[in-house]
Amino acid sequence: MRLALLLLALAAPGQVFAAAEPAARTIVLVRHGHYAPDPTADPELGPGLTDLGVAQARLLGARLKALPRFDLVLASPMTRAQETARVLVEDLDQAPIESVADLAECTPPTRRSDITATIDAAELETCANQLDRVFDTRFKPAAGQADRLLMVCHGNVTRYLITRALGVDTMAWLEMSVGHTSMTTIRIEADGSTRLIAAGDVGHLPPSLQTGTIADIERNLLVPAPAQ
Repeated sequence: MRLALLLLALAAPGQVFAAAEPAARTIVLVRHGHYAPDPTADPELGPGLTDLGVAQARLLGARLKALPRFDLVLASPMTRAQETARVLVEDLDQAPIESVADLAECTPPTRRSDITATIDAAELETCANQLDRVFDTRFKPAAGQADRLLMVCHGNVTRYLITRALGVDTMAWLEMSVGHTSMTTIRIEADGSTRLIAAGDVGHLPPSLQTGTIADIERNLLVPAPAQ
């Protein structure tokens, strides 16, 4: 894509280049690492990672390092996503992180009215519009040659985008659960069709470090107290 833009900028007046042919795009959505509530944190950006969250991100970085290089690293502006992205970029020796406001955590409409009973309907709709912009902007074929995007974001964001990729009712997003530093891989073919390769993959984490799904217990990196 960058090459196509450069050629266009260098073109002589009246000279027209043919549009780049569409190609496959692979997007890996990563949920941030483990975090803990912090009443002193910025109300917009939220708290950062715990030691456990950093450890999870390191293990994910080691796994991602064995995969083909990413062309672009995008991250939510929220602290826990930014810190996760910084750990991954350091391990991957990637280009600087591009912050994308629309990747921030929010709650879109869901079938579970008990979950959204205290959230204003307009806020839910604003979230859906925000995440639809992400899908419409990024989940499309690459231009000229295949590319790979890494998006470091959040659980709600990932689950909603999965429903969009599958073309199913977006209000079903809450029926899924994805863990901390899980990988969700979606491929957009040259013809615009989508394929869900994996959802919520935490194969890089041992069971004792898996957190964030409804089936996981709370864990930490503390030494257990001596038995009495």
